[in-house]
Amino acid sequence: MRVGGWAADVGLGAVFAAVLVFWGSRIAGSWGGGYWRFDCAAGAVVCVIALARRFDPARAAAAGLAVAATAVLAARFADLPSEPGPGMALGLAVLVGTAVRALPVRTACSVAAGGLAVAAGSLLTAHALAAGVPSVTLMNVLAWAAAVVAGLCPRLLDARRRAVAEGVRRAERLRLARELHDVVAHHVTGIVVQAQAARLVARKSPEKAGDALAEIEAAGSDALAAMRRVVGLLRDPDEPATPAPGGLGGLGELIERFEAGGRAVRLRLPGEEETATWPPEVAGTVYRVVQESLTNVSRHAPSARSVTVSVERDRDTLTVEVADDSPRTPSRHHPRGGYGLIGMRERVEALGGTLRAGPRPMAGSESGWSVLATLPVPGRDRR
Repeated sequence: MRVGGWAADVGLGAVFAAVLVFWGSRIAGSWGGGYWRFDCAAGAVVCVIALARRFDPARAAAAGLAVAATAVLAARFADLPSEPGPGMALGLAVLVGTAVRALPVRTACSVAAGGLAVAAGSLLTAHALAAGVPSVTLMNVLAWAAAVVAGLCPRLLDARRRAVAEGVRRAERLRLARELHDVVAHHVTGIVVQAQAARLVARKSPEKAGDALAEIEAAGSDALAAMRRVVGLLRDPDEPATPAPGGLGGLGELIERFEAGGRAVRLRLPGEEETATWPPEVAGTVYRVVQESLTNVSRHAPSARSVTVSVERDRDTLTVEVADDSPRTPSRHHPRGGYGLIGMRERVEALGGTLRAGPRPMAGSESGWSVLATLPVPGRDRR
């Protein structure tokens, strides 16, 4: 804990002690005897829990609410002064405010609801219901409301700050994308102009063609370096590393991880000498289609026992199919929309291909689901 946090808790502890002592003296003056002891003891327990909230806010809030609820029931059946008293109410307010500020939404709502229930439960210990809303109940409800507001306001400000930061980040990435376009256009235009000049030089002075080609090579190197710099800025630093899109070397590891879940995979893949000639964007798309398809099998087809991954090439067309043997179910026939299939389709169609996902055609007793992508591939070099 930071020094500022310790200092704040020391000050809060002093406030807790002052409130407990003040209210104990009021109870001793109006009730007499030792009635003040129960209020001070129960309030002190909740206040100590509130001071220890930084270690585990959720458990601290649950413990504080449990102690407060027990105190309310004890006061009701033992004819003790109304609970929660001011000291306990202050400790509960700190716990509720911290939970609303820092915990996940569902947990924060549960703690807030518990705090309201305890505040309303103070009606059970009120001694003057005929005179309207008892002061102890009003005090507890107001303390609860102040705690919720105190926790909710910074939470909403943090959420707004994150949204603004994300908006700025996206805007910057779009600006960098436009810059990438300008950089590439500038360098490519220069390369084209130099290539045209090189043709003229080669006709008139063949001995100078080497210098012109060297300039074109330097311009191409500058273009690649500039693109790498801008793309490096666009890349998400939090994105997990993935296999390079220029090859399918990571496909075997991907399938091994999938088989570790208990499903067998039959892989049909062309030889390495064939896949090495594929353009990097095509090889990367094949990897993504297989990766997303296996992920969908894991999520939506728990009864599938085997999967077939087939990658085949027929002249200038590459076919990628991932099929499983899961039984036909209505939920699989009408899947909810997700981003995985949309992303695959956009990536395939960007290369001029097509994507189909749905039940496998009925063939005897076969069933299951398949993802079928077709991609155009430039023809083999003819030598």
